[in-house]
Amino acid sequence: MKSSPDSIPRRSTLAPRDVAAIVSGTYQDIFAVLGMHREPASGGLVVRAFLPWAGAVTLVDRVANTEVAQLQRVHDGGLFEVVLAERSQPFGYSFRVDSGLELEDPYRFPSTLEDGDLYLFNEGTAEHAYRWLGAHPTTLLGVAGVLFAVWAPAAHRVAVVGDFNGWDGRQHGMRRHPASGIWEIFLPGVPEYAHYKYQVSAASGQTLRLKADPYARSMQHPPETASRVVCNHNYPWGDGDWLAAREGENFLAKPVAIYEVHAGSWRRKADQGNRYLSYRELAEELIPYVLDLGFTHIQLMPISEYPFDGSWGYQPIGLYAPSIRFGTPDEFRYFVDQCHRHNIGVLLDWVPGHFPTDPHGLGRFDGTCLYEHEDARKGYHPDWNTLIYNYGRGEVISYLLGNANYWLEEFHLDGLRVDAVASMLYLDYSREEGQWLPNEHGGRENLDAIGFLQAVNARVYHNHPGIMMVAEESTAWPGVSRPVASGGLGFGYKWNLGWMNDTLRYMARDPLYRQYHHDEMTFAIVYAWHENFILPISHDEVVHGKGSLLGKMPGDEWQQFANLRAYLGFMWGHPGKKLLFMGCEFGQRREWNHDTSLDWHELKLAPHLGVQALVRDLNRVYRGTPALYQGDASPAGFQWLQVANRRQSIFAWLRRGEGDNLVVVVVNMTPQTHSQYRLGVPRPGWYRECVNTDAQVYGGSGQGNGGGVTAGCEGWDDQPCSLYLRLPPLATLILEHSS
Repeated sequence: MKSSPDSIPRRSTLAPRDVAAIVSGTYQDIFAVLGMHREPASGGLVVRAFLPWAGAVTLVDRVANTEVAQLQRVHDGGLFEVVLAERSQPFGYSFRVDSGLELEDPYRFPSTLEDGDLYLFNEGTAEHAYRWLGAHPTTLLGVAGVLFAVWAPAAHRVAVVGDFNGWDGRQHGMRRHPASGIWEIFLPGVPEYAHYKYQVSAASGQTLRLKADPYARSMQHPPETASRVVCNHNYPWGDGDWLAAREGENFLAKPVAIYEVHAGSWRRKADQGNRYLSYRELAEELIPYVLDLGFTHIQLMPISEYPFDGSWGYQPIGLYAPSIRFGTPDEFRYFVDQCHRHNIGVLLDWVPGHFPTDPHGLGRFDGTCLYEHEDARKGYHPDWNTLIYNYGRGEVISYLLGNANYWLEEFHLDGLRVDAVASMLYLDYSREEGQWLPNEHGGRENLDAIGFLQAVNARVYHNHPGIMMVAEESTAWPGVSRPVASGGLGFGYKWNLGWMNDTLRYMARDPLYRQYHHDEMTFAIVYAWHENFILPISHDEVVHGKGSLLGKMPGDEWQQFANLRAYLGFMWGHPGKKLLFMGCEFGQRREWNHDTSLDWHELKLAPHLGVQALVRDLNRVYRGTPALYQGDASPAGFQWLQVANRRQSIFAWLRRGEGDNLVVVVVNMTPQTHSQYRLGVPRPGWYRECVNTDAQVYGGSGQGNGGGVTAGCEGWDDQPCSLYLRLPPLATLILEHSS
């Protein structure tokens, strides 16, 4: 075409070194030179575009839909420029490239960032920074595209690379906001599911490895590592009734029985290459199973995207991305929605304690220790070869605080189980003398991490009434589940790992020697009211050579199953909410293997079916008997009836609920049957045998009490009444009083 009279073909108005920097992809303030700007020499406008793949570029007035001028190639590397000497007012424009391709210029769009958002992010109080950081499909100035924003304050330059630009880091350099350390750009025409990363150049000018987006809401299937663009969801939630009821819920006074699930190995499609179930398939298969067994909640091991299957999700790279192994974010929403529609809560393992060192992740993100501490004595976990978040940096707090809110808000989750809290609380966690730095007071407490945990718990409980925040905390740290206002960490619950360790150690012993270790079963009551406890038999107890839960039990096959059933009965009768890892509910023989499905074929065998039937009945009785859950967090809900019968390894206690609800739990941890065992109780009347773990239907010997016993007014063991029981071997009885 002919050159417009508005255009003046010429060499670039920029200095040669600036042209070279643009073409080589090293120019920092790229928005100052590309796009439309005032041209000082003529007082007109200058328009520049870097399009290394283009042959001819024409400037088009978008309003008038007319060609204005042809840009001149001012560098063979692909820099184009035109000076419009007669035009002084900026106007909306686009480019017509080569044979007619219409192209929007990213460098004509203004910043969309707001000062208030940036301030809160840098301060460490941004609860919803994920709404503008990351990749967000949107329409700007009438043009559809994607807003990209990333925090990299020490970077010399950041560019978005992906499918849409041939992964060419010279293109699409981002706008820098020096005060906040945020880089952002709007790229027109980027489609949903496009793959992208950030090319980050350090302050030294060194180009780092391509980095995945810390705020990516979806990622490629591992071992591929790119982030993916996903549209802002418009999922049609149908769980309004559940959420409304949850808002006024007090789970302390409710039954909570949690089924812990590893989504990748609960069940697989063996006939289809041993593939995972999708989120939708989990909804179709897992929900009916959990409903049938009577659990109140499903707890998923971490699904935030993680590169290594063997980490089980505990080394996440994409903290905001539900793992693509099982489907899209909306398909995960579907799973949660279906759980709620069937009155099942969903908890998620959350990992704010550390992150892996994979080069595409957060480590030295902008060439500096941005998310982690510079000093390895505070920033590196020797146990897991991972990096530790810098809880003293505001932007890191905003990243993690926002992530907690993100899962609860965007996916309607009912709570988070926070992993490895002890490792966060102690500066000397798993470190020898000289390998850690004391706090400002000379102590070993991580004051920044404490403040972070308190802030997260306070805010998510404020924003999402009725949810559950659960701490995996393995020490005697005081007040883990006490309110922040009272000096606690603010969790709703704490895993009782002391109870778990003591009781499993006891159960592994030959019944002949249990009498010498009686306190291992009773000690947890000494501190039972110090916290709001969950009793966890989790994945950690059935991996790394520890064997299965069934495999921990001594004796021949019959005694192993009897011990397991007695232990489950003991657990369900004990104060504290319940958590059971998948496979334990039917006594899987093999240690858990994350690479294969559970051994469902074992349910063809009567002993395994019996354990499953027992768990089903334990949950039914538990949920229908207020005395078994209402007093979990109060000493008023518990009383020992017999705590010192070491010789016979027998334990007996009361559970009390509101009103007159009263339950007696009796546990016999030897193979000896007691035909007339006398037990003192507080009231006369009928005690219905709700659960007998030795019942034949569970695979037991069938020793029992014919449905119940009557207590008379003859005192025994400091109780005004007493009853005579037939105590089965290696069994637990749960009896409910009725007048």
